[in-house]
Amino acid sequence: MDFKDLIRHVPDFPKKGIGFKDITTALKDSEAFRRAVQEMVEPFRNRAVDLVVGIESRGFIFGGAAAYELGTGFVPARKPGKLPARTVRESYSLEYGTDAVEIHADAISEGRKILIVDDLLATGGTAAACVRLVKKLGGDIVGAAFFIELDFLDGRRKLGNIPVHTLVRFASE
Repeated sequence: MDFKDLIRHVPDFPKKGIGFKDITTALKDSEAFRRAVQEMVEPFRNRAVDLVVGIESRGFIFGGAAAYELGTGFVPARKPGKLPARTVRESYSLEYGTDAVEIHADAISEGRKILIVDDLLATGGTAAACVRLVKKLGGDIVGAAFFIELDFLDGRRKLGNIPVHTLVRFASE
């Protein structure tokens, strides 16, 4: 299955000059969605994953399904102020300013094996912040899985030596 054919390109969204990769066209296809989740987690099936950390918001879609597929628990990594209990926070740089992600402080315990999942790897800032959060809480990262990777933004570099698996890669905008 060529997942690239199922992704809609929306020019100038959310602002002029951005070519948005719309995954809703792939998600509505039940066979494509099922196969995408299975293929995203395949390299990690034998890695004894304990928890999947899904990054807000579309990472919740793939992350929850990935946790189900692997038989693990799921931990949401959210924007600040969205989680109800005590959290740990990690900031990251944007083109103009900073943002942050949070995880509940009790979500990950020492030595737990973690797979990070999101729909898209672009600049790598959010994923790298999640990596730092997981390590701060004592988790061991077994890898990161993404549906789409924008190679031209080189986000993989920010993840260091963590195994990264993506299904669809774009070499240019």
